[in-house]
Amino acid sequence: MYNILFRSDLSLRYSFITMGLIHWLRTQLKSSFDSIRNEKLKQNLLQAVPFWIASLVTGLIAVLYTRLFALAEHGTSFIFHHYAPLLFIVSPICFIVSWWVVKQFAPYARGSGIPQVIAAIELSTPRYNEKVGKLLSLRIIFVKILSSLIMAFGGGVIGREGPTIQIAGSVFRKVNQWLPKSWPKISKRNMVMTGAAAGLAAAFNTPLGGIVFAVEELTKTHISYFKTALFSAVIIAGLTAQGLLGPYLYLGYPDIGHLSGYIFFGVALVAIMTGLLGSLMSKVMLLLFAWKAKFRFNYQHLFYLVACAWIVIALAYFVNENMMGSGKELMTTVLFTHNKYLPWYMPLLRIVGPILSFTSGAAGGVFAPALSAGASIGSTMAGWFHLSEANANLLILSGMVGFLTGVTRTPFTSAILVLEMTDRHNVIFHLMLAGMIASLVALVVDRHSFYERLKYQYMHDLLKEDTLPEPATQENPGLPV
Repeated sequence: MYNILFRSDLSLRYSFITMGLIHWLRTQLKSSFDSIRNEKLKQNLLQAVPFWIASLVTGLIAVLYTRLFALAEHGTSFIFHHYAPLLFIVSPICFIVSWWVVKQFAPYARGSGIPQVIAAIELSTPRYNEKVGKLLSLRIIFVKILSSLIMAFGGGVIGREGPTIQIAGSVFRKVNQWLPKSWPKISKRNMVMTGAAAGLAAAFNTPLGGIVFAVEELTKTHISYFKTALFSAVIIAGLTAQGLLGPYLYLGYPDIGHLSGYIFFGVALVAIMTGLLGSLMSKVMLLLFAWKAKFRFNYQHLFYLVACAWIVIALAYFVNENMMGSGKELMTTVLFTHNKYLPWYMPLLRIVGPILSFTSGAAGGVFAPALSAGASIGSTMAGWFHLSEANANLLILSGMVGFLTGVTRTPFTSAILVLEMTDRHNVIFHLMLAGMIASLVALVVDRHSFYERLKYQYMHDLLKEDTLPEPATQENPGLPV
């Protein structure tokens, strides 16, 4: 009996001890889990803060840049309508000063800025940190803005959207550099990619366009690794711009109701034409870059700049003033007024303008000029067929998508950008069709995009002392020689 009681008491003790151990283990595991969870949450929050700060700064700079760029274009318009001959003096001076500022203070601030960002993403490793600093920096921001504003005031056919992307990439990279050593590490590549997407979203007020641009043009990393940072950065930059400029659409709400059932054929025809011409314009600019690379003296560059400026102003003065500027006013005119159909020569003017302005070596983007060139082609072709207002507007929008795709080879980004600029969701399939056809047709002229070729040229210039694949191959499509 005693043995039975003793064993029962012993079993009871073991049960209490076992239960105590289980409870202790549960407490310890829960504490450890909470600690791990809180630590992970803290780390994620700390990693997100730099993206949020950089996005806010990007939005503020984008708003300031937008207003300054508009003032520059208004200044050109004022001179043209009151003292037009004066532009034959002002414009060459602006072209030269804009080029000199870039050449003297930040050579990699020239042009659009998108190829520089793509090159910076590929070079974002510790080995090439100094090289990336030449593509994205505070100096780039100031020189980019100053040079492009001077160029715009001189009547240059440039846009501010590409420069905004390089500016945003510079902001994000600099914020990442300023983080203390104790801060959780953030991928330099992801930081720059997110900055570029935020810059595009703030420039066009197109958040989806910024995200699609990052996926289609910039990223070679699976988006799941930085999707939260990307989405939040685009939202914050876009909201900042909207908070100061208002919830505007880049273009507005064109009438595209009561479309013809056969309008798909018109969309396809416009896409073929714009895809070819967009790619041809890029090819011509690349050939001019290769020719200019042979210049040995500064006076050769000066002669070229003066000639470009005089041609732009002469065409504006004697043919049509819509030759000058980014082309946004032309797009709004054909979409929202009764001046729906442009003359046959307008597409030629809107193609020649970016060629002369972009090859000057000054800062300035090709996004808006490409959109306006496509709009002019769509408008002209709509006039040939005497289409109704709604059908004509659709061809104009399709031309914008097609021409931009011919230059960038990003059909989905082009379609989403135009969709968000106009808020016309019922024609998304028409716009995507235009982008896809233009992308395929552009391959006839060049297998690689304008930005891709410029990217490799920038990388080649930066890494002359390093071993690089030879340019102009299928893997490394450098500038033609």
